[in-house]
Amino acid sequence: MCKNCDEHMNEAIKLSINNIDNDGGPFGAVIVKDGKVIARGVNRVTSNIDPTAHAEVNAIREASKVLGTFDLSGCEIYSSCEPCPMCLGAIYWARLDKLFFANTKQDAKEIEFDDSFIYEELDLPIEKRKIPTKQMMREEALAAFNKWKNKEDKIEY
Repeated sequence: MCKNCDEHMNEAIKLSINNIDNDGGPFGAVIVKDGKVIARGVNRVTSNIDPTAHAEVNAIREASKVLGTFDLSGCEIYSSCEPCPMCLGAIYWARLDKLFFANTKQDAKEIEFDDSFIYEELDLPIEKRKIPTKQMMREEALAAFNKWKNKEDKIEY
């Protein structure tokens, strides 16, 4: 599959282990391009007081800075754990070519990092979700979409 898969996964796992002693959660990720690690990320949710500061998201942010692009095509991500729905979405949006992970979401659930409720919520109709949700002012909001649609010099993503 790849030349140095084990080496890259070992690095993600080491990051996850070491992060526990550095005020972070037990998650690590590395992003690789052309066989070389270009970015690393660890879970900094509690230390940064940021619920989006997951290892994969932090690695994606770093890789984007390093490469100067939001399109990470040609890159692979190695995560110490199967990504949560947010991170999986970020991986798709970043257009990473491949995803490798070690621990499963079930393993994470067993140590109380359980994201199964999010998957369940996403399958429900909006009106049955736990967070009350109401669509409003669509016509007014369409102004931004129409402006974007007609913008000639936009950078598409």
